[in-house]
Formats: sequence, C-alpha cells, structure tokens
Amino acid sequence: MLSEFLELRRQFEVLCQQRSDLLKALRQLEVADIEAGGLGILNNDYKSIKNEISSIGNAKSSECGITESSDSIEKQQFGEVSDEEDTSYFDTEEYFSEPTVSYGTLIGITHHINKCMGPEKQIDDWKNLNAEEQPTAVGHPQIERRKKLPDPIEKEKGVSLWSLIKDNVGKDLNRVCLPVYFNEPISSLQKCLEDLEYSYLLDRAYEHGKLGNSLLRVLNIAAFAVSGYASSEGRHCKPFNPLLGETYEADYLEKGIRFLSEKVSHHPTLIACHCEGKGWKFWGDSNLKTKFWGTSIQLDPIGTLTVEFDDGEIFQWSKVTTNICNLILGKVYLDHHGTMHIQGNNKYSCKLKFKAQSILERNPHQVHGFVEDVTGKKVATLFGKWDEELHYVNGDWTNKLKDISDSSLLWKRNKPPSFTRYNMTSFAITLNELTPGLQEKLPPTDSRLRPDQRHLENGEYEKANAEKLRLEKRQRMSRKLQEKGWKPRWFRREGEHGPFRYVGGYWEAREQGKWVGCPDIFGEFSEDTV
Repeated sequence: MLSEFLELRRQFEVLCQQRSDLLKALRQLEVADIEAGGLGILNNDYKSIKNEISSIGNAKSSECGITESSDSIEKQQFGEVSDEEDTSYFDTEEYFSEPTVSYGTLIGITHHINKCMGPEKQIDDWKNLNAEEQPTAVGHPQIERRKKLPDPIEKEKGVSLWSLIKDNVGKDLNRVCLPVYFNEPISSLQKCLEDLEYSYLLDRAYEHGKLGNSLLRVLNIAAFAVSGYASSEGRHCKPFNPLLGETYEADYLEKGIRFLSEKVSHHPTLIACHCEGKGWKFWGDSNLKTKFWGTSIQLDPIGTLTVEFDDGEIFQWSKVTTNICNLILGKVYLDHHGTMHIQGNNKYSCKLKFKAQSILERNPHQVHGFVEDVTGKKVATLFGKWDEELHYVNGDWTNKLKDISDSSLLWKRNKPPSFTRYNMTSFAITLNELTPGLQEKLPPTDSRLRPDQRHLENGEYEKANAEKLRLEKRQRMSRKLQEKGWKPRWFRREGEHGPFRYVGGYWEAREQGKWVGCPDIFGEFSEDTV
C-alpha cells in the first residue's frame, strides 16, 4: 500500500511541474499577445494533463477511505469548489473552456494525501515547485505595468555626502534637509508597500490555516516577514519624507490586494498602513529613527506589524535594525541585524536572528530561526538569506543541518532586473506609476502627485530641488497644524498610546470621487492658511 502512495506522490509532483510549465507558457503568450489560433497546442497539452490527473484520482485508494466517484474526484481536483471556499487564483478562463487546477485545490489534494500517508511520509516537496509562483486573482483584468523608470532628462550631478552631513554626527537625519540627489523617487508611504511584494505568502498561510495546518501557516508568515527585506539590497538612497496628511493607495488586482497608507503624525513622524487580501488583513504604524555615526547611518524602526486572518489568528512582529555602512571609504553596503520575534495568539510563535555582517564576512545576509509551540518546544528550524531565499526543516536542527537537500523551500526572491535606476526591483518601479485613468481617481494627497518626486523620477533635478525646498517649508508648518488639532483622515489611534487603525471609507470615497477633508497639500500655500 505504501508503495502505491509513493508512486502517487511521484506522479503528483510531475503533474505539478507540468502545470507550472504550462502556466509560464501561458504568461509568455499573454505578453506576446499571440492570436487565439496558436492556443490549440496548449489546449491539447492541458487536456492531456487533465486526463492524467483524473486517472490518478481514480487509482486504487480504498485503504485511505477514498470512495468518491471519478466525477466527484475530478471536480475536487480541478477547483470546482463552493463560493465559500473560493480558492482559485489563476484566471485562464479566456483561454481554456475547462476549469484549471487552482493553488488552493493543490493544497487540498496534498492535505488529503498527507492524511492517508501518515506524518512520516507527508509531502513537502510541492512547496519547492511553487516557491516562486505568485497566484493571480481570478476575474480581474491584467494591468500592463511599466518595466523601467523614465530615462532622465538631465545629467545627475555628483554631490559629496560627507560635505552635507559632517556637522550632523549623532543627530536624527530626519531633521536634516538633504538635496534631492540623495532621494529615490518614491515616498516612505510607498516604501511600506514593498513589504507586500510577496503577499502570496499570506495567501498560502491563510489556505494552510483553513486546512488545519497551523505549522505551515506560521512558517509562511516567517517567510513573509523576511521577504520584506529582499528589495533593500543595493538601495542606498533615501525615500521622500511625506507631508503631514499625505496618502498613498495601491489597488493591485492581479495580486488580490488593496493597500492604503497615510502620514498620521509629524512629530514624532508616524506612518500608518492597512492592506486587505484574501482571508487576511495587514496593518501597522511605524517610525524610523535615523542617526549618523561618521561612517555609517543607523536606522531603528519603531512600531509593530500585524497580520490577522479571518479565523481570528493573529501574528505580530517588529522589524530589525538596518545599517548603511562605508559612507566615506569603500563600497557602500546595507545590512540588517537583530532578532525578530513573531508572536502568535494561537499555537505557534517564531524567532528569527538576522546575523550582523562583519568586515570579512564571506557569507553575508544570513537568517536563522525556529518555530516553537506553546510549551517552548522547537518544532521547525528556518535558515536562509534575506536577499535570496528561506528554507525550513521539521524539528530542532539548530547547528546540525549540513545538507540543504534535507530542507523545503518556503520563499525565493524574484529575479531582479539586470540594471535599473536606483537599483529598484521590478515591483518598486511600478509604485509611483500613473497607469491610464488612475490620476483622475486619486485624492489630491496621493504621493504620485507630489511634484518634487515626479520631477526626480523624470530626471529633472533642478525642478525637483526647487519643489523640494518649497514643500520643506510646508513640512516645517506641520507642527503648528498638529498643535491646532489636526487629525489624520483615514486612520485613528486606539487609546492614548495604541496603534493607528484604518477607520474605513477610503475606497467608497474613491468610487464616488468625493474627497472631503483631503486638501491639495502639494499646491501653493501661505503661512496665513495654517
């Protein structure tokens, strides 16, 4: 009986790979906009795979209690699920007349096989097949997003960082006005969204928890927490400091997420964000304290990030310290170090150690950690690099793991572009983009409408500097606004010292085109209006 299930497992893995190859081919056809006549071959391949899966579903399985008819098995394996489950992510309806295998359905099949095979032979390898695969939400049009920033109109001038900040050693650089040459063309509000580039990990965590696999849920939460650092590699420029009341929205239908952030306080500087996905919500408020120590800049994040699933399970964590080193001599590099505690309110929690990079480090960016249950027992070990990938093995393997082949892959970084301005990732390049028809829907407070940031993106450095100086004057007036009782538009603080939470109403106002209480903060102003 065991040999039959091992063979079933082997065939299942082969089909997963075939499915992955088929979907990649489909995406290539979408990009190339090939005529429908060329899809006949793909359709035949798809039907062949469908028949193979169906034959597996009809294989001998009486000892596992699988007694459904071939029709019912086929429906389960091809994603014909109820409205309550709604687990299909890939939209291939316009190409195929028959239903596809959804990511959620694959988890369900794996879960059922695992129940039959017992814990010692459970399937882990399916995660390796899908670690780089990002599910696409069903029923939404694919938005064509840009692949690079605009070519700069002017030639960038070289400016000595040391000459500007040598008199500010030990001070908070948030209060130091630097020229636009040291910025990248996104704001801190947009930077928050980069943490959600790999939001599909939260989708997976939701699916695993729904099937009762709490361990894989927390492992995917850990992978998500680490993945937020991947885009920081090689990014040494400072994001724009938002104006008080500045906002940023992101409606990534292809990812199935809606995101909103707002600068809710100027002193202390606080940014609040809220994102909703399939079966989960993500929110947090953060303050970033920066200090210059002569040859390096230290960034200390203050605040808590929270993920809450629809079933009530919550995970919370805070970010680790970041250092930008070798500012004066040598090659500038960025390093994250410290301990991250991911606290859960249910069965598991996680502890991750970001190893500090030494001068002679040959293997930098390492992350090690473990998952423990409520009794303190270590049930899984994690290891990897924050700019590459994260693996895990069941049990406590601290200082024992020698062969990476014994592990399962949780997350792998998307392949970065060969070269981009500011070393931005493909995802970061899209954050400040004004896609067709978007500008008319945005409130006047959105970061995409900030003129100095837009000029910098276009490579108009003189105009960007002039606008930045103008808006800095408004920034200095923010303290007076707060003292006069200014309140954020879309977030409210829970209690006197609690977190800022989204109060709702943004997307409804966007639908109606009525932005009451959203002034034109980037326009002309005078101190008399404060």
